[in-house]
Amino acid sequence: MEIIRLPAFNDNYLFVLRRESCQGAIAIDPGDGQVILDYLRRQHLSLEAIYITHHHPDHVGGNRLLLSQFPDAAVYGSVHDLSKGRIPGQTHGLKDGDRLTICGRTAEVLFVPGHTQGHIVYYFPPASPDLPGELFCGDTLFAGGCGRLLEGNPQQLRRSLQRLRELPDTTHVWCAHEYTLKNLHFALGIDPENIALQQRFERVKRQREQAQPTIPSLLGLEKQTNPFLRWDDPELQKQLQHHEPDRVFARLRGKRDLF
Repeated sequence: MEIIRLPAFNDNYLFVLRRESCQGAIAIDPGDGQVILDYLRRQHLSLEAIYITHHHPDHVGGNRLLLSQFPDAAVYGSVHDLSKGRIPGQTHGLKDGDRLTICGRTAEVLFVPGHTQGHIVYYFPPASPDLPGELFCGDTLFAGGCGRLLEGNPQQLRRSLQRLRELPDTTHVWCAHEYTLKNLHFALGIDPENIALQQRFERVKRQREQAQPTIPSLLGLEKQTNPFLRWDDPELQKQLQHHEPDRVFARLRGKRDLF
């Protein structure tokens, strides 16, 4: 399975999954349909399906254009969003534990409310022990951060992130926005003695100065440097003057909202 990362808007990433021996492709969160369509045409690919993590316009805005060119493409999203009609052209409603197969790989669907009430992610476990897994996490987990609480509460989002934190360290984190540098700048203010975080910040700063993408990240690195996955770290709890996980997380998210 090949993963193609396509930039869109100011800071979004859209994704296409394909297999070299196959002329079909999958689009993930195609906020800008023209960006996806241009790529498919250049590569002479047809669109088999669209995978959606949540209903926000920068994730679903391209659905109608793509379906006008590929009317038989299936559109997958959460059953919650299907019930509300929030995803254009949605044909299938997914729930936690469902599985989808593409390019010889099977994705596990995880229900992760918090950013929105219907948010899901797609996790492809490793194809073999020496290969990474692939996590398409929309706006739930970011490199160095996490999504805003637009429909959920801190407890929901923390528990959702805890599920993602349990995945293997070698998992590639394919989040939908290039927020990494600002996220790490915030994290340094909360966790200034974290050597791994300091090193990551300098590395990401150089990447962005050269207009290089920072996505995908590695989940193991996120566990070391992303404060939103470290609500139970004693040093972080000391900085935030709380020990209860949900309160630590809520305080972190509130500070990030004002940053």
